[in-house]
Amino acid sequence: MEGIHVIAEGLLFPEGPVAMRDGSVLVVEIRGGTVRRVAADGALSLVAECGGGPNGAAIGPDGALYVCNNGGSSYTPGQVLSSGPAADYTGGSIQRVDLATGEVRVLYDGCDGTRLSAPNDLVFDREGGFYFTDMGKKHATHRVHGALYYAQADGSGIRQLAYHLQQPNGVALSPDGGTVYVAETDTARLWAFDVAAPGEIRRHGTPPPHGGRLVCGLPGYQGFDSMAVDAQGNICVATLTTGCITVVSPGGQVLRQVPVPDAHVTNICFGGPELRTAYVTLAGTGRLAAMPWPEQGLALNFNA
Repeated sequence: MEGIHVIAEGLLFPEGPVAMRDGSVLVVEIRGGTVRRVAADGALSLVAECGGGPNGAAIGPDGALYVCNNGGSSYTPGQVLSSGPAADYTGGSIQRVDLATGEVRVLYDGCDGTRLSAPNDLVFDREGGFYFTDMGKKHATHRVHGALYYAQADGSGIRQLAYHLQQPNGVALSPDGGTVYVAETDTARLWAFDVAAPGEIRRHGTPPPHGGRLVCGLPGYQGFDSMAVDAQGNICVATLTTGCITVVSPGGQVLRQVPVPDAHVTNICFGGPELRTAYVTLAGTGRLAAMPWPEQGLALNFNA
């Protein structure tokens, strides 16, 4: 497609792209259990072995990489998406990865006595805490419901903010930090939660049991994955099946859908000069690609 070019190939279900100041991009491999660095020339190098199923990733206030690990999944031959938990699945976790040494440490694996199921994506606020989604886990006959959490980067505290979300996947903050956005995969719905204070949200008492407000939902058979926000506050969501990035205004208007060459585009991040390059992970074909973006991306609160 016009303007898009592939940087790296041969990745095992790439996700969680993080654009670095040196021009490289970090990606996780969900099916490979690793974090890899993709240099500007496409060269791949191993950063860390996380095990399980590393998913979303973000740089924290200490310069380390924080990873949502879904605990691992099984896959049917010929299928891209998982068919259920891995045989050795015991639960998910939040991991801290030292980028200098590759050391991986589990920061959280539960909240208030309940095991995390499948942490999926995370975003840091200005105070250095982070919001993260737990997608829940799909089993042969049932599914564990998903939730939104807030946690401290030093491992000192975690709390559940909203429960009974349907496969919560991507999570992002508005430019002013006053709104947390959460994308649901199967429903293709984008929800908003108003921030009352760091790690606290206002429940609206609306029909959804989790208390969020609906920003928009897509028609037809589509699914939302992870996302990024641009400097204008628009939410750019990787959209499954149709293979595009859906750009949604804070008011809920679908501004456009930007096609990409993979029905399983899983994530987007912004980098490059003036944050005008969109890096997208193409999980179905195992590639990382880049394309110019017409709007400037929103700078994240931390980088390395």
